[in-house]
Amino acid sequence: GPHQEGKQGQGTACLSPPPGVSAGNGCGHTLLTPHSGTLSSKNYPGTYPNHTMCCWRLQAPPGTSLLLAFGDVDLEPSEHCAHSSLLLADPQTGTAYGPYCRNSVPSAPLLVTNSSTVTVLFNSTSHRSGRGLLLSYATSQHPGTHYTQEHVRSPHQPWFHPHPSPEVQVRVYCPAGCKDIRGDIWGNPSQGYRDTSVLCKAAVHAGVIADELGGQVTLSREKGITLYESAFANGLHSKRGSLSEKRLVFHKVCCLPSPACDDVLEVVAFNASSWWHEVDALGQDRAWVAERAALSTTGHSWAAEPSTEASWLELDLGTRRNVTGIITKGSSEQYDYYVTSYHVSSSRDGKNWRPYRGSSGQEDKVFEGNADSRGEVSNAFIPPIVTRYIR
Repeated sequence: GPHQEGKQGQGTACLSPPPGVSAGNGCGHTLLTPHSGTLSSKNYPGTYPNHTMCCWRLQAPPGTSLLLAFGDVDLEPSEHCAHSSLLLADPQTGTAYGPYCRNSVPSAPLLVTNSSTVTVLFNSTSHRSGRGLLLSYATSQHPGTHYTQEHVRSPHQPWFHPHPSPEVQVRVYCPAGCKDIRGDIWGNPSQGYRDTSVLCKAAVHAGVIADELGGQVTLSREKGITLYESAFANGLHSKRGSLSEKRLVFHKVCCLPSPACDDVLEVVAFNASSWWHEVDALGQDRAWVAERAALSTTGHSWAAEPSTEASWLELDLGTRRNVTGIITKGSSEQYDYYVTSYHVSSSRDGKNWRPYRGSSGQEDKVFEGNADSRGEVSNAFIPPIVTRYIR
Protein backbone atom coordinates (compact mmCIF):
# COMPACT_ATOMS: atom_id res chain seq x y z
CA GLY A 1 0.00 0.00 0.00
CA PRO A 2 1.09 3.63 -0.33
CA HIS A 3 3.35 5.01 2.37
CA GLN A 4 5.75 7.91 2.75
CA GLU A 5 9.35 6.80 2.40
CA GLY A 6 11.63 7.73 5.29
CA LYS A 7 8.77 8.51 7.70
CA GLN A 8 9.29 6.21 10.65
CA GLY A 9 6.26 5.34 12.75
CA GLN A 10 3.67 5.59 9.98
CA GLY A 11 3.36 1.89 10.51
CA THR A 12 0.07 1.14 8.73
CA ALA A 13 -0.11 0.08 5.13
CA CYS A 14 -3.28 0.69 3.17
CA LEU A 15 -4.38 -2.48 1.48
CA SER A 16 -6.58 -0.82 -1.10
CA PRO A 17 -10.22 -1.83 -0.84
CA PRO A 18 -12.33 -1.99 -4.03
CA PRO A 19 -13.31 1.36 -5.59
CA GLY A 20 -15.91 3.30 -3.61
CA VAL A 21 -15.34 1.25 -0.46
CA SER A 22 -13.74 1.95 2.93
CA ALA A 23 -11.89 -0.57 5.07
CA GLY A 24 -10.64 -0.49 8.66
CA ASN A 25 -11.87 0.09 12.22
CA GLY A 26 -11.39 3.87 12.17
CA CYS A 27 -13.97 4.74 9.51
CA GLY A 28 -16.78 7.12 10.39
CA HIS A 29 -19.68 8.41 8.27
CA THR A 30 -18.85 7.49 4.67
CA LEU A 31 -20.78 7.86 1.43
CA LEU A 32 -18.76 7.34 -1.75
CA THR A 33 -20.17 7.61 -5.29
CA PRO A 34 -18.30 7.89 -8.61
CA HIS A 35 -19.10 11.63 -8.88
CA SER A 36 -18.89 12.88 -5.28
CA GLY A 37 -18.83 11.80 -1.67
CA THR A 38 -18.15 12.53 1.97
CA LEU A 39 -15.94 10.66 4.42
CA SER A 40 -14.96 11.12 8.07
CA SER A 41 -13.05 9.39 10.83
CA LYS A 42 -14.86 7.40 13.51
CA ASN A 43 -16.65 9.50 16.19
CA TYR A 44 -16.17 12.72 14.19
CA PRO A 45 -16.41 15.47 15.42
CA GLY A 46 -15.79 13.78 18.79
CA THR A 47 -12.30 12.53 19.63
CA TYR A 48 -11.11 9.86 17.22
CA PRO A 49 -10.15 6.44 18.71
CA ASN A 50 -6.66 5.24 19.66
CA HIS A 51 -4.83 2.64 17.55
CA THR A 52 -7.15 2.71 14.60
CA MET A 53 -7.02 3.09 10.83
CA CYS A 54 -9.25 3.57 7.83
CA CYS A 55 -8.53 3.34 4.14
CA TRP A 56 -10.88 4.81 1.52
CA ARG A 57 -10.43 4.28 -2.21
CA LEU A 58 -11.98 7.05 -4.31
CA GLN A 59 -12.66 6.26 -7.96
CA ALA A 60 -13.95 8.85 -10.43
CA PRO A 61 -15.13 8.03 -13.98
CA PRO A 62 -12.30 7.44 -16.50
CA GLY A 63 -11.00 10.64 -18.07
CA THR A 64 -11.95 12.81 -15.09
CA SER A 65 -9.87 13.87 -12.10
CA LEU A 66 -10.69 14.13 -8.40
CA LEU A 67 -11.01 17.37 -6.41
CA LEU A 68 -10.73 16.89 -2.64
CA ALA A 69 -11.93 19.44 -0.10
CA PHE A 70 -10.48 19.32 3.41
CA GLY A 71 -13.50 20.18 5.57
CA ASP A 72 -11.64 19.56 8.84
CA VAL A 73 -8.28 17.94 9.63
CA ASP A 74 -7.68 17.94 13.38
CA LEU A 75 -5.21 15.19 14.30
CA GLU A 76 -2.99 15.46 17.39
CA PRO A 77 0.40 16.94 16.43
CA SER A 78 3.61 14.90 16.46
CA GLU A 79 6.94 15.03 14.66
CA HIS A 80 6.40 14.13 11.01
CA CYS A 81 2.77 13.36 12.03
CA ALA A 82 4.05 9.96 13.16
CA HIS A 83 1.33 9.33 15.79
CA SER A 84 -1.82 10.33 13.92
CA SER A 85 -1.90 11.14 10.24
CA LEU A 86 -3.85 11.61 7.04
CA LEU A 87 -2.06 10.49 3.89
CA LEU A 88 -3.37 10.68 0.33
CA ALA A 89 -1.85 8.74 -2.53
CA ASP A 90 -2.39 8.62 -6.26
CA PRO A 91 -1.61 5.02 -7.24
CA GLN A 92 -1.63 5.92 -10.96
CA THR A 93 1.30 8.34 -10.72
CA GLY A 94 2.81 7.32 -7.37
CA THR A 95 2.29 10.86 -6.00
CA ALA A 96 1.70 11.16 -2.23
CA TYR A 97 0.12 14.10 -0.38
CA GLY A 98 0.87 14.45 3.33
CA PRO A 99 1.19 13.16 5.92
CA TYR A 100 -1.10 15.76 7.55
CA CYS A 101 -1.84 16.44 11.22
CA ARG A 102 -2.35 19.55 13.38
CA ASN A 103 1.23 20.81 12.99
CA SER A 104 1.34 19.99 9.28
CA VAL A 105 -2.01 20.94 7.79
CA PRO A 106 -2.89 20.99 4.08
CA SER A 107 -1.62 24.22 2.51
CA ALA A 108 -4.97 24.88 0.80
CA PRO A 109 -8.53 23.75 1.56
CA LEU A 110 -8.80 22.23 -1.93
CA LEU A 111 -6.55 19.59 -3.48
CA VAL A 112 -6.85 19.34 -7.25
CA THR A 113 -5.39 16.04 -8.46
CA ASN A 114 -4.68 14.86 -11.99
CA SER A 115 -5.96 11.39 -11.23
CA SER A 116 -9.28 9.54 -11.27
CA THR A 117 -8.15 7.30 -8.37
CA VAL A 118 -6.99 8.46 -4.92
CA THR A 119 -6.41 6.38 -1.82
CA VAL A 120 -7.04 8.11 1.52
CA LEU A 121 -5.36 6.62 4.60
CA PHE A 122 -6.06 7.70 8.18
CA ASN A 123 -4.30 6.10 11.13
CA SER A 124 -3.75 6.81 14.83
CA THR A 125 -1.73 5.58 17.80
CA SER A 126 -2.21 6.74 21.42
CA HIS A 127 -3.39 10.35 21.69
CA ARG A 128 -5.44 12.65 23.92
CA SER A 129 -7.29 15.05 21.63
CA GLY A 130 -8.41 15.70 18.08
CA ARG A 131 -11.70 15.73 16.19
CA GLY A 132 -10.28 13.61 13.40
CA LEU A 133 -11.10 14.42 9.80
CA LEU A 134 -13.91 15.34 7.43
CA LEU A 135 -13.30 15.32 3.67
CA SER A 136 -15.51 15.61 0.64
CA TYR A 137 -14.76 15.23 -3.04
CA ALA A 138 -16.18 15.82 -6.49
CA THR A 139 -14.81 15.39 -10.00
CA SER A 140 -13.56 17.71 -12.73
CA GLN A 141 -16.93 17.14 -14.45
CA HIS A 142 -18.43 19.57 -11.94
CA PRO A 143 -16.80 22.98 -12.41
CA GLY A 144 -18.22 25.79 -10.31
CA THR A 145 -18.63 23.47 -7.35
CA HIS A 146 -18.92 24.55 -3.75
CA TYR A 147 -15.13 24.22 -3.65
CA THR A 148 -14.87 27.61 -5.37
CA GLN A 149 -16.73 29.24 -2.49
CA GLU A 150 -15.28 30.69 0.68
CA HIS A 151 -14.09 27.90 2.96
CA VAL A 152 -14.92 27.86 6.66
CA ARG A 153 -12.68 25.82 8.97
CA SER A 154 -14.33 25.49 12.36
CA PRO A 155 -15.06 22.69 14.82
CA HIS A 156 -18.72 23.67 14.73
CA GLN A 157 -19.19 24.20 11.01
CA PRO A 158 -16.74 22.17 8.95
CA TRP A 159 -18.42 23.03 5.69
CA PHE A 160 -18.59 25.50 2.86
CA HIS A 161 -20.53 28.74 2.55
CA PRO A 162 -21.27 30.68 -0.58
CA HIS A 163 -21.54 34.43 -0.17
CA PRO A 164 -23.31 35.53 -3.35
CA SER A 165 -24.65 39.02 -3.84
CA PRO A 166 -28.21 39.57 -2.57
CA GLU A 167 -30.96 38.16 -4.79
CA VAL A 168 -28.46 36.86 -7.35
CA GLN A 169 -28.91 33.18 -8.12
CA VAL A 170 -25.77 31.10 -7.78
CA ARG A 171 -25.05 27.45 -8.46
CA VAL A 172 -23.22 25.32 -5.94
CA TYR A 173 -22.26 21.66 -6.17
CA CYS A 174 -23.04 19.60 -3.05
CA PRO A 175 -21.33 16.22 -2.63
CA ALA A 176 -23.19 13.05 -1.68
CA GLY A 177 -23.38 12.31 2.05
CA CYS A 178 -24.20 15.79 3.44
CA LYS A 179 -27.28 14.66 5.36
CA ASP A 180 -25.39 13.04 8.23
CA ILE A 181 -22.60 15.56 8.76
CA ARG A 182 -22.61 17.63 11.94
CA GLY A 183 -24.26 21.05 11.97
CA ASP A 184 -27.70 22.61 12.23
CA ILE A 185 -30.25 24.00 9.82
CA TRP A 186 -32.99 26.52 10.61
CA GLY A 187 -36.08 26.98 8.45
CA ASN A 188 -38.01 25.02 5.87
CA PRO A 189 -38.49 24.68 2.10
CA SER A 190 -41.27 27.29 1.84
CA GLN A 191 -39.69 30.01 4.03
CA GLY A 192 -36.05 29.43 3.19
CA TYR A 193 -33.21 28.86 5.65
CA ARG A 194 -31.24 30.98 8.07
CA ASP A 195 -27.92 31.82 6.39
CA THR A 196 -25.96 30.19 9.24
CA SER A 197 -27.40 26.79 8.23
CA VAL A 198 -25.11 24.10 6.81
CA LEU A 199 -25.82 24.78 3.17
CA CYS A 200 -25.70 21.32 1.60
CA LYS A 201 -27.60 19.79 4.53
CA ALA A 202 -30.31 22.43 4.01
CA ALA A 203 -30.40 21.49 0.31
CA VAL A 204 -31.24 17.88 1.25
CA HIS A 205 -33.94 19.13 3.67
CA ALA A 206 -35.38 21.37 0.93
CA GLY A 207 -35.63 18.40 -1.44
CA VAL A 208 -33.50 19.91 -4.21
CA ILE A 209 -30.90 17.10 -4.08
CA ALA A 210 -30.88 13.49 -2.95
CA ASP A 211 -28.32 12.77 -0.24
CA GLU A 212 -27.21 9.51 -1.87
CA LEU A 213 -26.25 11.34 -5.09
CA GLY A 214 -25.47 14.96 -4.26
CA GLY A 215 -25.69 17.39 -7.15
CA GLN A 216 -25.94 20.95 -8.41
CA VAL A 217 -28.17 23.32 -6.44
CA THR A 218 -29.38 26.79 -7.40
CA LEU A 219 -29.97 29.28 -4.60
CA SER A 220 -30.18 32.96 -3.81
CA ARG A 221 -29.26 34.87 -0.68
CA GLU A 222 -32.23 37.05 0.16
CA LYS A 223 -33.37 39.35 2.96
CA GLY A 224 -33.74 37.52 6.28
CA ILE A 225 -37.01 37.06 8.16
CA THR A 226 -37.98 37.44 11.83
CA LEU A 227 -38.65 33.78 12.62
CA TYR A 228 -37.73 30.52 10.89
CA GLU A 229 -40.13 27.66 11.60
CA SER A 230 -38.86 24.11 12.10
CA ALA A 231 -39.94 21.22 9.88
CA PHE A 232 -39.25 17.53 9.29
CA ALA A 233 -38.55 16.90 5.63
CA ASN A 234 -36.63 14.30 3.62
CA GLY A 235 -35.45 12.53 6.76
CA LEU A 236 -34.03 15.68 8.43
CA HIS A 237 -35.20 17.87 11.29
CA SER A 238 -34.64 21.61 11.03
CA LYS A 239 -34.69 23.93 14.03
CA ARG A 240 -36.77 26.98 14.87
CA GLY A 241 -34.53 30.02 14.42
CA SER A 242 -34.53 33.73 15.17
CA LEU A 243 -34.01 36.74 12.92
CA SER A 244 -31.06 36.72 10.54
CA GLU A 245 -29.84 39.35 8.12
CA LYS A 246 -29.90 36.95 5.18
CA ARG A 247 -31.62 33.70 4.29
CA LEU A 248 -30.88 30.96 1.78
CA VAL A 249 -33.64 30.23 -0.73
CA PHE A 250 -33.27 27.12 -2.92
CA HIS A 251 -34.76 27.02 -6.40
CA LYS A 252 -36.04 23.82 -7.97
CA VAL A 253 -35.22 23.34 -11.61
CA CYS A 254 -38.37 22.05 -13.32
CA CYS A 255 -37.83 19.66 -16.21
CA LEU A 256 -41.38 19.83 -17.52
CA PRO A 257 -43.64 22.80 -18.33
CA SER A 258 -46.82 23.58 -16.35
CA PRO A 259 -47.80 23.02 -13.67
CA ALA A 260 -44.94 24.80 -11.94
CA CYS A 261 -42.89 22.99 -9.32
CA ASP A 262 -44.63 22.55 -5.96
CA ASP A 263 -48.12 23.25 -7.29
CA VAL A 264 -50.55 21.00 -5.44
CA LEU A 265 -51.84 18.32 -7.82
CA GLU A 266 -55.57 17.63 -7.86
CA VAL A 267 -56.58 14.11 -6.86
CA VAL A 268 -59.55 12.95 -8.95
CA ALA A 269 -60.28 9.83 -6.87
CA PHE A 270 -59.07 8.08 -3.72
CA ASN A 271 -59.06 4.33 -3.21
CA ALA A 272 -57.75 2.16 -0.36
CA SER A 273 -57.08 -1.44 0.62
CA SER A 274 -59.68 -1.06 3.41
CA TRP A 275 -61.20 1.56 5.69
CA TRP A 276 -62.19 1.65 9.32
CA HIS A 277 -65.88 1.70 10.17
CA GLU A 278 -65.77 3.03 13.73
CA VAL A 279 -68.65 2.78 16.16
CA ASP A 280 -67.84 4.92 19.19
CA ALA A 281 -68.90 4.49 22.82
CA LEU A 282 -72.13 6.42 22.16
CA GLY A 283 -73.04 4.13 19.27
CA GLN A 284 -72.30 6.76 16.62
CA ASP A 285 -70.80 5.74 13.28
CA ARG A 286 -67.68 7.31 11.84
CA ALA A 287 -66.37 6.21 8.43
CA TRP A 288 -62.60 6.63 7.96
CA VAL A 289 -62.94 6.31 4.19
CA ALA A 290 -60.24 6.87 1.55
CA GLU A 291 -61.66 10.27 0.45
CA ARG A 292 -60.85 11.66 3.88
CA ALA A 293 -57.12 11.26 3.13
CA ALA A 294 -56.99 14.66 1.36
CA LEU A 295 -54.66 16.94 3.31
CA SER A 296 -57.26 19.72 3.41
CA THR A 297 -59.88 17.52 5.11
CA THR A 298 -60.94 18.70 8.56
CA GLY A 299 -61.85 16.19 11.25
CA HIS A 300 -60.89 12.55 11.02
CA SER A 301 -58.74 11.17 8.19
CA TRP A 302 -58.51 7.90 6.31
CA ALA A 303 -57.55 4.83 8.36
CA ALA A 304 -57.27 1.21 7.29
CA GLU A 305 -59.33 -1.49 8.96
CA PRO A 306 -57.54 -2.23 12.26
CA SER A 307 -55.15 -5.22 12.33
CA THR A 308 -54.94 -5.46 8.52
CA GLU A 309 -51.57 -6.15 6.93
CA ALA A 310 -50.02 -4.28 4.00
CA SER A 311 -52.54 -1.45 3.91
CA TRP A 312 -52.42 0.99 1.01
CA LEU A 313 -53.93 4.28 -0.10
CA GLU A 314 -54.26 5.01 -3.81
CA LEU A 315 -54.48 8.40 -5.54
CA ASP A 316 -55.77 8.86 -9.09
CA LEU A 317 -54.51 12.11 -10.62
CA GLY A 318 -56.84 11.81 -13.63
CA THR A 319 -54.05 12.04 -16.18
CA ARG A 320 -50.32 11.49 -16.25
CA ARG A 321 -48.59 14.15 -14.12
CA ASN A 322 -45.06 15.03 -12.98
CA VAL A 323 -45.04 14.25 -9.25
CA THR A 324 -42.14 15.87 -7.36
CA GLY A 325 -43.04 15.05 -3.75
CA ILE A 326 -45.60 14.22 -1.09
CA ILE A 327 -46.80 15.78 2.18
CA THR A 328 -48.28 13.61 4.94
CA LYS A 329 -50.02 14.41 8.22
CA GLY A 330 -51.60 12.29 10.93
CA SER A 331 -55.12 12.53 12.36
CA SER A 332 -55.27 14.33 15.70
CA GLU A 333 -59.09 14.36 15.82
CA GLN A 334 -59.76 12.51 19.12
CA TYR A 335 -56.97 10.04 18.31
CA ASP A 336 -53.21 10.37 18.03
CA TYR A 337 -52.86 8.52 14.70
CA TYR A 338 -50.01 8.84 12.21
CA VAL A 339 -47.87 6.78 9.80
CA THR A 340 -44.17 6.54 10.66
CA SER A 341 -42.85 5.14 7.36
CA TYR A 342 -44.12 4.06 3.97
CA HIS A 343 -43.24 2.86 0.46
CA VAL A 344 -44.51 4.45 -2.75
CA SER A 345 -45.54 2.71 -5.98
CA SER A 346 -46.75 4.19 -9.26
CA SER A 347 -48.84 2.96 -12.16
CA ARG A 348 -49.82 4.35 -15.55
CA ASP A 349 -52.88 2.10 -15.90
CA GLY A 350 -53.91 1.31 -12.30
CA LYS A 351 -53.04 -2.39 -12.78
CA ASN A 352 -49.27 -2.73 -13.16
CA TRP A 353 -47.36 -1.15 -10.27
CA ARG A 354 -43.72 -0.11 -10.07
CA PRO A 355 -42.10 0.45 -6.64
CA TYR A 356 -40.27 3.76 -6.25
CA ARG A 357 -36.54 3.24 -5.73
CA GLY A 358 -35.24 6.80 -5.64
CA SER A 359 -31.92 7.84 -7.10
CA SER A 360 -29.92 4.84 -5.86
CA GLY A 361 -32.17 2.43 -7.79
CA GLN A 362 -31.02 -0.57 -5.74
CA GLU A 363 -33.97 -1.25 -3.44
CA ASP A 364 -37.44 0.09 -2.71
CA LYS A 365 -37.13 3.44 -0.93
CA VAL A 366 -38.56 3.68 2.58
CA PHE A 367 -39.78 7.20 3.29
CA GLU A 368 -39.64 8.55 6.84
CA GLY A 369 -43.13 9.66 7.82
CA ASN A 370 -44.59 11.42 10.81
CA ALA A 371 -43.47 11.41 14.44
CA ASP A 372 -46.72 12.92 15.75
CA SER A 373 -50.28 13.47 14.55
CA ARG A 374 -50.07 17.26 14.20
CA GLY A 375 -47.10 18.20 12.01
CA GLU A 376 -46.82 17.98 8.26
CA VAL A 377 -43.85 16.04 6.82
CA SER A 378 -42.68 16.45 3.24
CA ASN A 379 -40.62 14.05 1.14
CA ALA A 380 -39.25 14.81 -2.32
CA PHE A 381 -39.20 12.39 -5.22
CA ILE A 382 -35.74 12.65 -6.77
CA PRO A 383 -36.09 11.88 -9.63
CA PRO A 384 -39.77 12.86 -10.02
CA ILE A 385 -42.42 10.26 -10.85
CA VAL A 386 -44.33 10.68 -14.11
CA THR A 387 -47.54 8.78 -13.50
CA ARG A 388 -51.34 8.87 -13.16
CA TYR A 389 -51.72 6.57 -10.15
CA ILE A 390 -49.77 6.73 -6.87
CA ARG A 391 -50.08 4.10 -4.14
